[in-house]
Amino acid sequence: MGVVRSSRWVPVTGWFVATASSIVLSWVALLPVLNAARADVGALPDIDQVPAADVVTPVSLPPVSLPPVGARPQSSPAATTASSSPKPSKKPSKSPGTTTPATADPTTKPATTTEDGWTVTTGGDGLKTYVRSFSVKGGQAVVKMTSAGVVSLVTATPADGYAVEKTQSSPSDMAVYFNETNHSFIIHAIWWNDAPFAEVSEIGS
Repeated sequence: MGVVRSSRWVPVTGWFVATASSIVLSWVALLPVLNAARADVGALPDIDQVPAADVVTPVSLPPVSLPPVGARPQSSPAATTASSSPKPSKKPSKSPGTTTPATADPTTKPATTTEDGWTVTTGGDGLKTYVRSFSVKGGQAVVKMTSAGVVSLVTATPADGYAVEKTQSSPSDMAVYFNETNHSFIIHAIWWNDAPFAEVSEIGS
C-alpha cells in the first residue's frame, strides 16, 4: 500500500521542479534588460545640457491719461452739432371759422344834441345825459340829469356876498340856494315825466 502512493507523487513533483526552474532561468535572463531600462528612466540630464528657455522681452505700453474724478465726459462734435441745432417750431394754425370781434373806437365821441336848453349826450348803452348851466345874480350852477332819473350838481360858484347851499330830497329832486342876508336865489331841478325840468326863483329882498 505505501509503495503505490509514493509512485503516484513522483510525476507531479517533477513537474513542479521543472516549472520553477524555467521561471528562475527566465528571470535571470531578463534582469540585465530591466536594470538598463531603470537606469534610462531614473537618470536625470545634466543641467548644462538643458536648453535655455526663450526670454520674453516685455513690451512697454504708452501711459493712458484718465479723466479726473467727477469730470464730465466730452461729447463728440457730431453730438454737439446735433444737440445745438434748433428744432423747427410749429406755428399754431388758425381755424378758418374764427373771427376777431370788432372793438369800439375809443376816440369816437357820442352824438350830442340840444333839447330845451339842455345839452343831451347819448351813451353806447342808450343812457341819455342832460347838462345845463344856470346863471343868477347870486351865482352860477351847472346841473346834470340822466334818463335814469338821477339829478346831480356839477359845479356851484356863488357871487360876492352870497353863500351856496344844496338840498336834495330824493335822487330825482334837487335844489341849489345862493343866499345872502334875507335874500336867496333858488334853482330847483327835478326829473319829471321822463324829461328834465328846472325852475329859478327868488325870495326876500
